[in-house]
Amino acid sequence: MSQSFDIAAFGRVAVLYGGRSAEREVSLKSGAAVLAALQEAGVDAFAIDVGDDLLKRLCEQPIDRAFIVLHGRGGEDGTVQGLLECAGIPYTGSGVLASALAMDKLRTKQIWQSVGLPTPRHAALVTAEDCHVAAEQLGFPLIVKPASEGSSIGMAKVDDLASLLAAWQEARRFDAQVLVEQWVSGPEFTIAMLAGEVLPPIRLGTSHAFYDYEAKYHSNDTQYQIPCGLTAEKEAELRDLTARACQSLGVSGWGRADVMQDAQGQFWLLEVNTVPGMTDHSLVPMAARAAGLDFTALVLTILAGTLQARG
Repeated sequence: MSQSFDIAAFGRVAVLYGGRSAEREVSLKSGAAVLAALQEAGVDAFAIDVGDDLLKRLCEQPIDRAFIVLHGRGGEDGTVQGLLECAGIPYTGSGVLASALAMDKLRTKQIWQSVGLPTPRHAALVTAEDCHVAAEQLGFPLIVKPASEGSSIGMAKVDDLASLLAAWQEARRFDAQVLVEQWVSGPEFTIAMLAGEVLPPIRLGTSHAFYDYEAKYHSNDTQYQIPCGLTAEKEAELRDLTARACQSLGVSGWGRADVMQDAQGQFWLLEVNTVPGMTDHSLVPMAARAAGLDFTALVLTILAGTLQARG
């Protein structure tokens, strides 16, 4: 995919990064990379490390559009999107509702189930009794996740009730609402969506129990397989599933879905990220390169979405 850009049409662009979520460190790295690419391309771009004074900073200077590189709460969950809507500033990525839905893994799964899309069986954990019930109904192994965090923060694989209770307590430090779901044994794929197109899937390989924070951002032995090794038929199925998963949530502009494949070849949707990472370890830039887009072209393609009326 290729596209030419009218750099002057972008005007003055604020790159929103940092923030106060548990993913601040990753966001700072993503934002720095995006800012450098925009400036290298000739865009009049500057950075805002988002804090309590964001509204004041948006109002005290001319801003034609915003490039959101905030990961997690306060940036990926619809709150900043709503603020920018009120300020009349066009922004990258999904709108308020889609951002909020995709950030909440429990609501995401409920929507997928309602439209018949495959996602692992799960339960919400609020009390210790919920852990006992989930263990009985779902069996082991299980994976525990804060319902509204990203970058695998607070996640753990558990094989017995004692581990489940401990993992639930740990996950509660990040989110009052905790999700537990059946463990799917098999390869994991991540599939990016950009400007209405599904990019080449990536198969992930890690020596860790799962693709956790360390594997995502620090490990040097994580494997990224492109082409992903699926048959043409199965890859087409995976791309179609990703498109339907994003469409059901209203995701637009760009995003990334995470999918497992079990021993029978069945795909299982895990989650969608509406502001994926843009660091040197990140997956969307890898998929974009496989589709013929370098990092600068990727960033400009995402930003170009702000020139179109939001549906």
